[in-house]
Amino acid sequence: MANQPRFWGTITSMPAPVLTGLAQHLEARGVEGLFAPQVYGPPFVPLAAAATVTSRVRLATGIALAFARSPFETALAAMDLDRISGGRFTLGLGTSVRSWSEGFFGMEYGKPVEHLREVVDIVRTVVRTAHTGQLKEYRGKYHQLDFSEFQPLAVPLRTELPIWIAALRTPLVRLAAEVGDGVIGHPIWSIEWATSKVIADLHEGLRRGGRQRSDVEFNIWLWAAPNDDRKQSIEDARATVAFYAGVEQYESYFAAHGFGEEARLLQEGVKRGDYLSVRHLVPDEMAQTFVVCGTPDEVRKRVSLIWEHANSACINPPSYGLDPAAAAAYSMKIADLFYG
Repeated sequence: MANQPRFWGTITSMPAPVLTGLAQHLEARGVEGLFAPQVYGPPFVPLAAAATVTSRVRLATGIALAFARSPFETALAAMDLDRISGGRFTLGLGTSVRSWSEGFFGMEYGKPVEHLREVVDIVRTVVRTAHTGQLKEYRGKYHQLDFSEFQPLAVPLRTELPIWIAALRTPLVRLAAEVGDGVIGHPIWSIEWATSKVIADLHEGLRRGGRQRSDVEFNIWLWAAPNDDRKQSIEDARATVAFYAGVEQYESYFAAHGFGEEARLLQEGVKRGDYLSVRHLVPDEMAQTFVVCGTPDEVRKRVSLIWEHANSACINPPSYGLDPAAAAAYSMKIADLFYG
C-alpha cells in the first residue's frame, strides 16, 4: 500500500527577512519539515533562524557533513537546536566525499562507513550523558576524546535525538537502516534507483540491526524541473547532473546507470573547478535520468512512483547553474504541484 505523501522543503542561509519569510510560507503551505543542507558552510544557522519564527514544522540538517567538525561539537549543536525549536530537530548526517573532507576541511575521511558509525555513536553518547557526569572518555578508531575536565551540561530537552543518515550506495543505505532513525536518499538518486536497488539494501540493514521497517523513516530527495517546455526542463537539468557526475568518487554510481563514460568526461570540469563548462556534455537521457524533467503533469506522475516505499520526500529544483529567478520559478511550481 502506498504511503500518504508528506513533503519537506529546504532553506539556506540568506538575508533574515527572506529566510524567515520563506520558513513561515513553507510552514503555512503544510510541509512536514524544513531541511538546511551543508554544501560547504554549516547548516545549523538557517535552522536556528527558522526555529524562531515557526511552531509546527520539523527542522533537520539535510545534511551536516559528519567529518567536517568534531562529533562533540555536532552533538552540542544538535542539542542547542532541539532546545531552540522546542523539540523539533532531527540531525541528518552524511559523509560527503574524500576530496571535500580532506581537501576543503582538512579532516580525516578514513573508511566512511565505519567512521560515520563512530560519529553517530559519539553524538548519541554525548546527548544521552553530557548532563549526568558519566561522560569521561571515548576511545575509538577515529576519535580519542578526554572528558575528564568536562563540566556537566544542563539537562537537554530530549536525551534521544533522531539521527538520519544520508546514503548514495549500498554500504551507507545499509548502515542508515541498521543504526539510524531515518534514511535520507541522495538527491542525485534516479527514481528507478530509489524504488528498486535501494529497497533490498534498506531491508538488509534493518535485518542486521534487528529492526522493523516502521523503526526507520525513509525520506527520498529528488531533483525536479516541471516546465511546460520539456526541452527547457532538460536543459535546466544539465548543470546539476554535471556537478554530481563529475565527482570521481561517484563514478561507479553513474556507471551502474550506464553513464560511466559520460561521468569520466564530466570529471575534467569538476577537477578544474568549473563544472558549468562541461554541462553540455550531459546528454538528454542522462539529464532526465537524474532529474525529473517534463511538464508538471509528467513530473507529478513520475514522483508518485516513490510512495510505495517512501515515508516522506524532499523535491528541489535543479538549481546548479540556474539564475535565482529561474530557480525560484521552479520552486513555486514544485510547491503548487505537491504542497497543500
